[in-house]
Amino acid sequence: MQPVLEMYAPDGFALWPVAEVEPFGFLPLSGELSPAEVGSAVMRIAGCNDIDPDGDRPPRPADALDSFLHGLLTFDALFAAGGLRVTDISTGVTFLPGCCDGLEDWRDWHQFIDDGSLLGFGHDPVSPVAERFDDTVRLTVNAEQSDSPVIELPVAEFRNLLAGAERDLADFLALAADWTSRHLPGHCAPVTAALARLVDLPAPAIPPEA
Repeated sequence: MQPVLEMYAPDGFALWPVAEVEPFGFLPLSGELSPAEVGSAVMRIAGCNDIDPDGDRPPRPADALDSFLHGLLTFDALFAAGGLRVTDISTGVTFLPGCCDGLEDWRDWHQFIDDGSLLGFGHDPVSPVAERFDDTVRLTVNAEQSDSPVIELPVAEFRNLLAGAERDLADFLALAADWTSRHLPGHCAPVTAALARLVDLPAPAIPPEA
């Protein structure tokens, strides 16, 4: 299980260095990313929230960098396209995040595993669904298909996978804090805090370089 961001090609983006990414592919978040990949992740998260202010938020700044980061730093409820990806290495079946559940909703998996209620992540034409049957979790890749591939695993193993995904997110936050201190020194603390708020984890300490 991996926390992932759905990416797009950063055509013309020049506010900070980013990596070449596959359009509409998924970037796994962890402490193993290169600086350019961290830059791509921060770009994507900021881009998801780069929406013109309404009456409840301050106006968009004129400076290009401040303008791009404005939504990330001023929205109460942040969004990031992506979620948790689960791959069964024995069969090659992969359960991908759907369109109706972003990375910010990853803790819904904890509620699902505790109360057993069905968890849906999308709608026609692709509807990933998670279900719990006693001590088994079943992940259906596309509930719109009667013969959809599925992944089944014990609840205890699924809890361990969730714990691993949380560690990956925490490691990514620590890496992002170091990255922002180097590439966004004037915005390090608020950007780091916003990323932590997005995934509902404690903000890491700001490196001394900031």
